[in-house]
Amino acid sequence: MQARVEVDKRQILTLLGRGIFCRATHDGHPIQLFVRASNEEEAWMNVRYRVELSQTERAELTALLSGGKRAARKLKRAQILLAADAGASDDEIARSVGVGGSTVYRTKQRLVLGNLEAALREEPRPGASRKLSGKEQALLVATACSKPPQGRARWTLELLAGELVKLTEHDSLSRETVRRRLAENDLKPWRKDMWCIPQVDGEYVARMEDVLDLYTEEPDPKHPVVCFDESPTQLIGEVREPIPAEPGQLERCDCEYKRNGTANLFIFLDVHRSWRKVKVTESRAAVDFAACMRDLTDVHFPQAERIRVVLDNLSTHFLGALYQAFPAAEARRVLRRLEFHYVPKHASWLNMVEIEIGVLRGQCLDRRIASQQQLVSEIAAWERQRNASGARIKRMFTTEKARAKMGRAYPQPGAVSKSQTKES
Repeated sequence: MQARVEVDKRQILTLLGRGIFCRATHDGHPIQLFVRASNEEEAWMNVRYRVELSQTERAELTALLSGGKRAARKLKRAQILLAADAGASDDEIARSVGVGGSTVYRTKQRLVLGNLEAALREEPRPGASRKLSGKEQALLVATACSKPPQGRARWTLELLAGELVKLTEHDSLSRETVRRRLAENDLKPWRKDMWCIPQVDGEYVARMEDVLDLYTEEPDPKHPVVCFDESPTQLIGEVREPIPAEPGQLERCDCEYKRNGTANLFIFLDVHRSWRKVKVTESRAAVDFAACMRDLTDVHFPQAERIRVVLDNLSTHFLGALYQAFPAAEARRVLRRLEFHYVPKHASWLNMVEIEIGVLRGQCLDRRIASQQQLVSEIAAWERQRNASGARIKRMFTTEKARAKMGRAYPQPGAVSKSQTKES
């Protein structure tokens, strides 16, 4: 017997005629006693395992219980081993930990006959065989990746289960069976991603590096760098007055609302200092863009010699918009102090004002605002507070990092592009 394996002495029968039996044996021969149990369970429970943890094992179990996210069964096994090491009986351990006696027995057995890892590890459990074979699972995956039936926008679990019943000999399939097999292959046919892949050509790289170099320049009050963009927003009013929040009660508002039209926001952001300006208008036509550019030169930066404006490729963001809005002499006067730097197509993330628009929507516009007058008032208050707080957006992406991360996408000198091939 091992040192930590014992037999329940209560189950050993008294050996009658012990003296006569011992005299009849040869000296030096070991005597083995075999105890007959009434049934298999009694024979199994007849063996007792004594838990004696080392200092290292005890410290490991204590650390396991002290914190962190662990499986509940693993934590219970650790509690069982620590309690057994402290000398508690199996019945006491079962009551305090909240498990059955067989769980206590098996945990102690795995430690004595194996090691601490074996005692804490979850043993594989025999389960029902899979309903779908390998070929049927491959068929399910192929079906989920195909076009849905006519009249349906996408595959659902119920549709896939019904389709597989038609294609196989199964009488029925549950949606849970379909869901698990799809999850194993990381498939969600009811979802889809949309993306825009830019064409990284010479024009893309030239515009990107031009904008990135502007961001890394030293601040110059005579030549400021201003990011510009626009964003529409809805004017939504309440049909019924919301009920204010109280202790233990959230604010309650009616799901019904009233649409009061839309407004447009023109946003300016100084790259090198904590300054932003939001202008609210009813429309976003070319004349509105031209008015914003004149405000930039005459109102916001009257002392600047030349203002570098970073903007996207919207159809209204062009030099001719100023000639549509003002007389030629006035348009030329404004344009002499402006220098436009366009971000590449499908690369609006290069415009730092996009981040500022996200902050504006999260901090100020994430609610129902009924009128344009209220919108102007709320945005003005947000603008004053944010400018006064010194908040700035620090651009970490530089030209050097762009060349390091996107070097493979850069056009190679001497290579003929697809557009040039088509033209030839």
